[in-house]
Amino acid sequence: MTTSIARNALQLQSLIRSDGTLHLSLADVEVPTPGANEVLVRIEAAPINPSDIGLIFGAADMTTAKTSGATVTATVPAAAMKGMAGRMDQAMPPGNEGAGTVVAAGSSPDAQALMGKLVAVLGGAGMYAQYRCVHVSQCLPLPAGASAADGASSFVNPLTALGMTETMRKEGHKALVHTAAASNLGQMLNRICIADGIDLVNIVRKPEQVALLKGLGAKHVVDSSAPTFLDDLTDALVATGATLAFDATGGGKLAGQILGCMEAAISRSATTYSRYGSATHKQVYLYGGLDTSPTTFVRNFGMAWGMGGWLVFPFLATVGAERSQALKQRVAGELKTTFASTYQREISLAEMLDLDVIAGYNERATGAKYLVVPVK
Repeated sequence: MTTSIARNALQLQSLIRSDGTLHLSLADVEVPTPGANEVLVRIEAAPINPSDIGLIFGAADMTTAKTSGATVTATVPAAAMKGMAGRMDQAMPPGNEGAGTVVAAGSSPDAQALMGKLVAVLGGAGMYAQYRCVHVSQCLPLPAGASAADGASSFVNPLTALGMTETMRKEGHKALVHTAAASNLGQMLNRICIADGIDLVNIVRKPEQVALLKGLGAKHVVDSSAPTFLDDLTDALVATGATLAFDATGGGKLAGQILGCMEAAISRSATTYSRYGSATHKQVYLYGGLDTSPTTFVRNFGMAWGMGGWLVFPFLATVGAERSQALKQRVAGELKTTFASTYQREISLAEMLDLDVIAGYNERATGAKYLVVPVK
């Protein structure tokens, strides 16, 4: 069963050439016919997440961006080209997630059951397009009354936030620390922790972000720009007992400072001295790269510690399909409350190539999320 569908449609593509240039353009691609267990979704909304921006621009210096015909070009610094080797001279379609209406379905019962329905889609790539063909397992039917904009961010941020609390339980911690906590994801995590009775230490960068989260019910919010930051963070860690942190900044010294404050918090109640530090394991996971500088730290936190990378989809693979599905159903059930997203601006596919618009969404500012509306 199908509706009238064009043979070709637009898709954003990002190409880094071996001559050291980024080429960003809208390609006219053939609309695929879904296989037995696939559906074709007319994409009506797709958010721009930080992880999407990494694929859109790669390592290009966007201060060099210019328009050439219908293409945006920019220079990739020579020192960064080695890191782009895996995608060299390949046109890549960005966009991890979105939402839209199923307009064609394969022959399987599961695919046919989605025909005509509004679904959230985890595409992994290619969501900045007018149509996207996906396996039925990548779709989440949206509840009655939800719009495509409501469901566009149903996967990356919600499942990341839920994955953090799942990791906490799995690894035996009792409370969390989160950086860049005033973001859409941070606000979701705050709502989850309030609902689930989990102590959360929120780290932000501005006094107004402290006020924002306090107004949303957050109990522990510390400002990394304050001169008392390290003392404030240690006090919050004493109050919560948090020994697990998720750091969205990635670079700089923040991850090391968190570990140091965790050790200082534990030491306040220590009854004996050990030159190896406390025996309590302290863990920081880097899950983002808002700060692209090297990660640096001073080892003032003993020997029981860890620092590593964390991504939501590899984590979900470790908990299995049944638990992953349960988390997705929680997202669907709380789409307009716990997992609601807000957007500063809605833009079309064509506007993604406007240099002024690019400057806006590439800024990655807290509270300034952009939503792409391919049907606009």
